Amino acid sequence: MAHRYLHHVCFRSTSSSASLLFFLRPSTIPTILPRSISPSLSSYPTSTIRSFSLSTRRPATYNQVVRGCRVAQRARKVTSPALVDRPEMKGVCLRVGITKPKKPNSAERKVAKVRLSSGRAVTCYIPGEGHNVQQHSVVLVRGGRSQDCPGVRYHLVRGALDLVWRSGQSDYKSVEVRDEKAQKRVIEEKL
Repeated sequence: MAHRYLHHVCFRSTSSSASLLFFLRPSTIPTILPRSISPSLSSYPTSTIRSFSLSTRRPATYNQVVRGCRVAQRARKVTSPALVDRPEMKGVCLRVGITKPKKPNSAERKVAKVRLSSGRAVTCYIPGEGHNVQQHSVVLVRGGRSQDCPGVRYHLVRGALDLVWRSGQSDYKSVEVRDEKAQKRVIEEKL
């Protein structure tokens, strides 16, 4: 008869020295338990009385699936919609400007309006310090948004086409070369 009640409620009795574990239906608890345990049922915290089921949840049948019990997940929003199935695209710069970032940040972000080879015009972020992009420059556009600039979902690729790898790179080299030559002269004069 006890196996009929192995269903819904796990009740731990602490009235005796040994801890007993009862598995009973909630409707049968007051009638089956001894009088010493039964009145104190409400005094137990809900963590000691928990409902559970021994049976596992059955998977959906084929007919249920055909009728539409499973809901497909929503597709993710595309971060760079103009570059569908392409890693990069070539484009011509229409205009260059600056934009202000969103609230906690304060700066002047360099952006360019670019007409892609597909015909779409997009706003792109110019990474790095300094650039040589101007109107009619041919640039390479990759996906990836600028997190604090609203509406900017693309980056320009540095070192590709008309956008130089580093602005003023030749100046840096010439300064280094000049310094090295000056150091050599000083060393030669001391000898």
